[in-house]
Amino acid sequence: MNLLEMNHIRKSFGDLEVLKDISLTVKKGEVVAIIGPSGSGKSTLLRCATMLETMDSGEMSYMGEKAVSIGNDGKSVYAKADQLKKIKSYFGLVFQNFNLFPHYSVMKNITDAPIKVQKRKKEEVFDKANELLEKMGLEGRGDAYPYQLSGGQQQRVSIARALAMNPEILFFDEPTSALDPELTGEILKVIRNLAAEHITMVIVTHEMNFAKNVADKIIFMDNGYIVEQGTPDEVFGSQNMRMKEFLGKLSNES
Repeated sequence: MNLLEMNHIRKSFGDLEVLKDISLTVKKGEVVAIIGPSGSGKSTLLRCATMLETMDSGEMSYMGEKAVSIGNDGKSVYAKADQLKKIKSYFGLVFQNFNLFPHYSVMKNITDAPIKVQKRKKEEVFDKANELLEKMGLEGRGDAYPYQLSGGQQQRVSIARALAMNPEILFFDEPTSALDPELTGEILKVIRNLAAEHITMVIVTHEMNFAKNVADKIIFMDNGYIVEQGTPDEVFGSQNMRMKEFLGKLSNES
């Protein structure tokens, strides 16, 4: 089953068209990596998928439920507020810059939304939070505050917070871009472990080896289009000139 389906998405900022007729699907248990040069539309696509940006035209469904449909004028029409609220509970989002509440402890960062928004039992939520902290290698850090943690630890709390909501699909927007190289590895390891548990993920990343080794499907974007999509072998072995140029530039930089 497709957890997420996006069809013919377009998005402009003023005169600049950033997404040009984008269509994609994400199946249950699939890990999808979105790669491409800066300015190719990767983060905007993620922000449209998670409804942080509104798309201009196109349609989108989660779990077969319509979040966005196409109106008579060809423009996107969003579902009613109660339907959108339900659909938004299907996904979690991990940002580049952690976005933790600085005045909340680690434990409160993780447990606040499941208790207040999802109205789940405190005991169950705290048990889940402790289990997630252990999974993230942060046992005993529940009482710490974000400023007391390294960037890598803060990002692991951010992942735990997203997982505490029991999402069907987890989005990552360049989860390692704000981290030093040695901390990047620990976040990639966490994501690799989640992939082994068949958690459905969509990851915008510039970590090519990681994308190649962990993703089931790679989407290569350039200039607002999906230029290539397929298995890692198909995409990285592509004869497409833009793809070859992109990979060539990366290998020259490293």
